Amino acid sequence: MTGVATRWWKHLGAVGMVGLLAGPFALVHGAPTSAPAPAPVPAAPVDSAALFAAALLDLEGQPTTLSKYRGKPLIVNFWARWCGPCKVEIPELVSLQKRNSGVEVLGLNLENNPATVRDFAFAYDVNYPVFLTREPGLALMRALGNHKTVLPFTVVLNRHGAIVSSHIGAMTRDRLDAAVVAALQPVAEPKPSP
Repeated sequence: MTGVATRWWKHLGAVGMVGLLAGPFALVHGAPTSAPAPAPVPAAPVDSAALFAAALLDLEGQPTTLSKYRGKPLIVNFWARWCGPCKVEIPELVSLQKRNSGVEVLGLNLENNPATVRDFAFAYDVNYPVFLTREPGLALMRALGNHKTVLPFTVVLNRHGAIVSSHIGAMTRDRLDAAVVAALQPVAEPKPSP
């Protein structure tokens, strides 16, 4: 290695060490902050039409849609077998389905193989319908407001098909109970024009 190259690598090593040492110092003593983050923008209403129109597979590998669930209050949970938080929330979803709360729980798995998802659902005692979205599941999550496509993702719909809430991350029992209340909340019917 030439003298210039050797000096260059030593310089890079020194800069790297300064960065490694300065990081914890900044965490303890505070790093300079930039401008404050802007206030969150209220989310625009999200249309659920894409959910009911999505081409899915059932656990037997047969094509299906969610159109038969139109008109029912729903908790729709996007998940995958490899997702740790998804595995944590599945027992809560199973418990909710057992309680027969008046809201239908549906699982939308992002994977491609119905047999492996079926085996996983059996192992976790999943007692609610599970469907596979395959690759289009990411676009479907974006269409429903999860622009970063984070799992788990839960969408709550009332009987009119309107999305009344959504949540990124694992659903706790308290969050699921609140979702049931939101899904069952009476919605004023539009009055006909005179």
